[in-house]
Amino acid sequence: MEDTLVDNQAFTLKNKIKLFFTKTIKSVPSEHCPVKGMLAGSLDKWSLFILYNLGYHDVMRFNEMKQRIDGISSRMLSLTLKKLESNGLVSRKVYPEVPPRVEYRLTTFGMGFSDKLIDLSQWYLEHHSEAGNCECVTF
Repeated sequence: MEDTLVDNQAFTLKNKIKLFFTKTIKSVPSEHCPVKGMLAGSLDKWSLFILYNLGYHDVMRFNEMKQRIDGISSRMLSLTLKKLESNGLVSRKVYPEVPPRVEYRLTTFGMGFSDKLIDLSQWYLEHHSEAGNCECVTF
């Protein structure tokens, strides 16, 4: 019996997951898992929009982001920026001026993470119909 491409992909994925699980995940207690913490804190809708905007515009100020991200409140923008900063994805620079000027940008780690997010987002947009009755969110 000849293996199909789908069979080979499933086998490859299973081996990749097994290797990741046995070498990485099993050695870290679930409450301290850095992957879980990073993904849970960075894959909500507001984080995605902030990362996309900072990736496109390089440097942005708070009010500029608030204007460009439709529907986000000042409080949610502030909380999400703090979370992204604590995860090492976004850097915040305060200038000693009156009134204070604050600029946000992606860190080097944030740029790499955003690059992978774009790949994942593009893959989803190309394949979401395969999942059946899921809704496609447009940006």
